[in-house]
Amino acid sequence: MAISCNKQEFLLRPVFHARESTTAFLPPLSLSLKLPPQSHSKVRRVVKMSATEVTSSRISYESFAIKPPEHPTYDLKGIIKLALEEDAGDRGDVTCLATIPFDMEVEAYFLAKEDGIIAGIALAEMIFHEVDPSLKVEWSKNDGDFVHKGLQFGRVHGRAHNIVVAERVVLNFMQRMSGTATLTKAMANAAYPAYMLETRKTAPGLRLVDKWAVLIGGGRNHRMGLFDMVMIKDNHISAAGGVADALKAVDLYLEQNNLQMEVEVETRTLEEVEEVLHYSSQTKTSLTRIMLDNMVVPLPNGDVDISMLKEAVQLINGRYETEWFVDSFCESTRHLPQN
Repeated sequence: MAISCNKQEFLLRPVFHARESTTAFLPPLSLSLKLPPQSHSKVRRVVKMSATEVTSSRISYESFAIKPPEHPTYDLKGIIKLALEEDAGDRGDVTCLATIPFDMEVEAYFLAKEDGIIAGIALAEMIFHEVDPSLKVEWSKNDGDFVHKGLQFGRVHGRAHNIVVAERVVLNFMQRMSGTATLTKAMANAAYPAYMLETRKTAPGLRLVDKWAVLIGGGRNHRMGLFDMVMIKDNHISAAGGVADALKAVDLYLEQNNLQMEVEVETRTLEEVEEVLHYSSQTKTSLTRIMLDNMVVPLPNGDVDISMLKEAVQLINGRYETEWFVDSFCESTRHLPQN
């Protein structure tokens, strides 16, 4: 995780750290199809399904409770199509084709199997619309709402075949997003008045979806990729010859290319913090945030030593936003400085 602060605010960036895989936190959801009494005798009356993840498509975002983050090249509709094609292959759902009458209509209900924050509702609508625009979808909850175990929070009505084709992709995305949102909410509450950012350690191809889930859970987005923010880390610093030289090179690059964007620099010692502050006091710079890396030290008893972190924050004294990284979940946040 990482945390950053702007005076009284702090930033926590943990959701996609390798140790923080959302896989273990996926709240199970289910979708049950209720078939009409006159159903063909070969078709079972109730078909139950479960799942794991979610993503989004290109529709007007204006009606969404929480809009997805912006990305200049990401194609949400393309991700939905890819997920559906991955499932359908070159033949489609052979089981449905064999067992479910083509024109049968059913109503399916979404059921929460655990407590948590629901996420992926807007994306689910996109997926249903992609499969069959005539499907009618209704929800009693919005993205970001709390749901308790056993709650029926949505339903979809239409052709059984198309609902079954969409359900696995819908539930897979929803469960992934809901797991991320639920974990984000827990950490955001524990870290308050800090605020949380995610990292770029997302599942390949699902970055915007994962970052959308963080927003739904009450976190905030860090940079979307390599293109929208300068983030000077240890490799850049070593290659440039030092932290001040790296900052100087970035300032020159941005000026020469007429670019304006946020600039963050990683510092690993108090000496590097002082070097950054000295450079910025002598030169006009685009620097906006200082990362205080490895300055929260876990102790054997489960506490954390934040003495170096406190000293660095005092040195910066509100001149820049600060961000730091912690290597554990909610318990560590209660030890962090609040100013």
